[in-house]
Amino acid sequence: MITKEEVEHIALLARLHLSETEKETFAAQLGQIIEHAGKVAKIDTSKVEPTSHAVEQRNVFREDEVKTGLTKEQALANAPEKESGAFKVPKII
Repeated sequence: MITKEEVEHIALLARLHLSETEKETFAAQLGQIIEHAGKVAKIDTSKVEPTSHAVEQRNVFREDEVKTGLTKEQALANAPEKESGAFKVPKII
């Protein structure tokens, strides 16, 4: 069970300002969460295989296809500024 003082300490660490009602409510709710986590921790999972995902994952992407890309001239055609066959961008310090 979580005490009101522990909720106050957590609220202080999180820089939260809680009313007295909120402190009491959160103490009860956090106590229930910890109690539930304790029940889950007692479940025997020794025969359950570890998984990386809760549901099966599959790749839905298409196969890669080799295609011709843009020529240098096509890539630079709409550039606002270009210099020596490359994009010209503002100097950033």
